Amino acid sequence: MIRSNKIGSFFIEIGELTYFTRRFFKELFSRPFEFKELLRQCYSIGNRSLMLVCVTGFIIGLVITLQTRPTLEEFGAESWMPSMVSISIIREIGPVIIALTFAGRIASGIGAELGSMRVTEQIDAMEVSGTNPFKFLVVTRILAATLMLPLLVILGDAIALYGSYIIENIKGDVSFQLYFNKVFKALKFSDIIPATIKTYFFGFAIGLVGCFKGFYCDKGTVGVGLAANSAVVFSSMLLFIIDFIAVFVTDIFMKFK
Repeated sequence: MIRSNKIGSFFIEIGELTYFTRRFFKELFSRPFEFKELLRQCYSIGNRSLMLVCVTGFIIGLVITLQTRPTLEEFGAESWMPSMVSISIIREIGPVIIALTFAGRIASGIGAELGSMRVTEQIDAMEVSGTNPFKFLVVTRILAATLMLPLLVILGDAIALYGSYIIENIKGDVSFQLYFNKVFKALKFSDIIPATIKTYFFGFAIGLVGCFKGFYCDKGTVGVGLAANSAVVFSSMLLFIIDFIAVFVTDIFMKFK
């Protein structure tokens, strides 16, 4: 009985999220457009995540190179290090790990912010005063997350490659020019474009789940914490699902190309 209730509540939440997504696209193309709030949210979301993304990207580059180099040295293939690291970071590791850190920072923040506004009845006050809270609060935050995550991923990937270069320079005395010549020689548009496109879906999912959990928050102040926590868990799960679909579709496309 308990399991059936959990399954039922899960499908109910999926249905509510679907309706929430439909409402987002409906409000997105209707007037008035909140450009000022959108720019403010882009700056806020990007600025809040910038340092975390830079540190995460740098550590990714260091760790991957340190872990992989000894294995390649056993086969005398350390010259393949720039190519291998660049492809693995650009295709998969960079977008997924940076998106997960972005989800932990932004989805929880949006969920807690909108949840506290719901609990303190600020959203209800906006509705009473004639303002559309969904357009002002939700649409702008989802769009900002969708637009900012790809830029942060590009920055994080670049810093990760620089971190990898530092290890290569220390361990193998590889120059900056030689390292990045090998990096750009290994990369193709078929590596960069699919990885960039899926980051837009990552950002959309993170913003959507954070706003959904916060906008429909209940149970008082306890609900604010639950909204922030569940936003991170749900968005992280969605990231892996979207990533699997993106890799599967890309693989099929490359076979028929």
